Amino acid sequence: MTVCPTASPGRPFGRVLTAMVTPFNDSGELDLDLAQELAAYLVDRVGNDGLVVNGTTGESPTTSDEEKERLVRAVVEAVGDRATVIAGAGTNNTAHSIELATTAEKAGAHGLLAVTPYYSRPPQEGIQQHFTAIADATELPVMLYDIPPRSVVPIQIDTLKRLAEHPRIKAVKDSKHDLLAGSDVMANSDLAYYSGEDPLNLPWLSVGAVGFVSVIGHVVGDRLRQMLDFYESGDVTAARDVHVGLLPVYRSMNFVGGVIFAKTAMRLCGYETGQPRLPLPAATDEQLRLITSDLWDAGLVLVNPDAVEVTAR
Repeated sequence: MTVCPTASPGRPFGRVLTAMVTPFNDSGELDLDLAQELAAYLVDRVGNDGLVVNGTTGESPTTSDEEKERLVRAVVEAVGDRATVIAGAGTNNTAHSIELATTAEKAGAHGLLAVTPYYSRPPQEGIQQHFTAIADATELPVMLYDIPPRSVVPIQIDTLKRLAEHPRIKAVKDSKHDLLAGSDVMANSDLAYYSGEDPLNLPWLSVGAVGFVSVIGHVVGDRLRQMLDFYESGDVTAARDVHVGLLPVYRSMNFVGGVIFAKTAMRLCGYETGQPRLPLPAATDEQLRLITSDLWDAGLVLVNPDAVEVTAR
C-alpha cells in the first residue's frame, strides 16, 4: 500500500492539509503552471504538509475527468516529494468513483478522498458497499468524507466501524459536527479523524482528532500548525488564543462559502487563482468588502483606506 510522504503514527495523511482551490486563467481554463506555483506556496510558505486536490473547494463538480487527472499529476510533480497529495475521487456514482480513483493512482496521488454519495440518499448498506468498492479499486489509503449538509445522509457510527476494518480505509474528514459520534468511532476503531470544518478545528483536537483538512489553510496554514503544536504540547490556552485570533477568518468563510472565500482571500493576499466556475460566481462587492475587513482584523492584509486594494501584511 502507498505510504504518504508526511504520514506518521496515528496520522496517515499528515497534520495540516488544505483543500486546494483549482486555479483557472482569464479564459476559465485550467492553469497548471499556476496550480504548481500555488501548491508550492501552500506547502513551502504557508506550512501545509498535505493538499487535497479535486475536492469540493477544488470545484470538482465543474472540472472534467481529464482536468482532474492533469491537476493531480501537476501537483504531485510540484510537491509530491515533501507533501501528501490526496485526490478527491468521490461522486454519487460508484463506477465513476472507481474510475477517478484508479486514474488518480496512475497520476501519482498518495491517497484518496471519498465523499458520501449525494443526491441519491443511499441506505447505510449502500454507503458501505460504495466506499468498499472504491477502497478495493486501488492500493491507495482512503479518507472518508462525512458531510451530511451536502450529502444529506450521514455515515452512521456502526457503518464507520465496519468500514474501519478495511485495510486501506484509514481516516475520516468530518464535517458532520458530531463530536460525540466521532469520539465513539475513535474510541472503538483505528480510524484517524481530521476536522473538515475550520471553526471546529480546536474542539475536534480536544476529543482526539489528529489534524485538519482546511479551507482557511490557504491563508493561515501556519497558524493552524501553531495551534496544533500548542495543543499537543499541553498549552491549551495558547491554542485557544490562536483559535480566537482566527474568528474573523471563520466568519468570512462561513458567510461567503469555501470556494468564493478562498479564491478571494488568496487574491487579497496577493496570489491570483482566477474566478470560480459557474454555478459559483465571483465575489460580490459586499462579499469583497466583508472578506477584506475580516482579513484585516485577522492581521492578514494591509487595507488602502481609500479603496478596496490590499497588499499582504
